[in-house]
Parts: sequence; C-alpha cells; structure tokens
Amino acid sequence: MQTFNNASAGDIVFSLAERIIENRAYLSEIDGKIGDGDHGVNMAKGFGMAAERLKGKDVSLAKAFDTLGTLLMTEIGGSMGPLYGVMFTEFAETLEGKDVIDAALFSKMLRAGLSGIQSIGSAKVGDKTLIDAFVPATEAFDEATAGGKPFAEALAAMTDAAEKGRDSTIDLVARIGRASRLGERSLGVLDAGATSCALILKQIATGVSGKLQAA
Repeated sequence: MQTFNNASAGDIVFSLAERIIENRAYLSEIDGKIGDGDHGVNMAKGFGMAAERLKGKDVSLAKAFDTLGTLLMTEIGGSMGPLYGVMFTEFAETLEGKDVIDAALFSKMLRAGLSGIQSIGSAKVGDKTLIDAFVPATEAFDEATAGGKPFAEALAAMTDAAEKGRDSTIDLVARIGRASRLGERSLGVLDAGATSCALILKQIATGVSGKLQAA
C-alpha cells in the first residue's frame, strides 16, 4: 500500500501556490471572456500570501492547507475566495492529527472539500463551474481505488478526469454566477473556476505522487 507522511508534505502547498501564480494571466484571460477577468489576479494574490506565510517553514500538509484556506476566506473577494477557502479548510480538518495519509484518507479529504463547497453554493455538474472538474475527479479517484489501483494510479485518474471535466465546460451554458447572465453566449469558452480546479488537483496529485512510499 502506498502512503505519504503528513508532517513532511507542507511543501506541496508552496508548489501549488507557485503554479497558480504562474497561471495568473491565463486564468484571468479565460475569466475575462465571460466573467470579471479577475480570477487569476485574485487567486494569485491569495495563494501568494499563503506562500509567503509558508516560506522556509517545515509544516504538515494539514497546516499548510489550513493556512491557505484561511487566507482565501479572509483576504480574497468574489466567489472563489470563500469556495476554495472552505475547500482547503475542509482538506486541513480531514488530515489534522493524521501521521500517515493513504488513498482512503485522501479520498475522505476530497469528499470533505467537495461537501464544503456544495454547502455554500448550489452548483451542480453541468452548470459550468468548478464542480464540473471536481466531481468527476473525485469519482475517478474512488473508482480507481475501488478497482484495486494503487494510490499513484488513482491520482493520475483523478487528474485526467479533472481535465476532461474542465474541457467539458466549453460546451456548457453557464447557469450559476455572473457568466449566467450571458446565457447562450457563454458557450464555447472554458469556465475559469473549472480550469483553476483542474490545475489545483493536478498540482496536488503531482506533489503527492512524488512523496508516495510503500507502506
């Protein structure tokens, strides 16, 4: 069985912040087509603040997620701050006090984050939101582990499903948020939230994969 240590995995969040900051212009460009155009800027601001807090510190993944989630909820405006804030806070609470993280605990973490988002938003799959990436990613991870796939392969399945979910938003009409006012004109464009969600899940998967050990 593959696992990784909570205590030594905080740097995953630091790398995640770097990845979001690298994609700041891209995320804002996508958002500008059917939204306010500030998604990348706001995300980079929040993740950048978290990176500054975590820089040079040896913290657990739970602590790093908590730092990021708290900053996103308290410092970032718009809809994404609270949504991602609660997601990362739920991630942190699930992992808190756990020394070793296996696929089952990772799945529990994903489910908690998804439930957190759904508790403050009404979006469903098909509404052209981050849910279109997050739900299939979580389901793909669970299906892979249920089928006997090792942790690393389940992470790969999660990433692939998240990216396919992101791409599916091109053909969807926005039903939630500012983009919904455009109706059919929102067709043909990626959703910025689904794009950042796929990016986040992929970077977490990459970080975790690099730390997996045979138990």
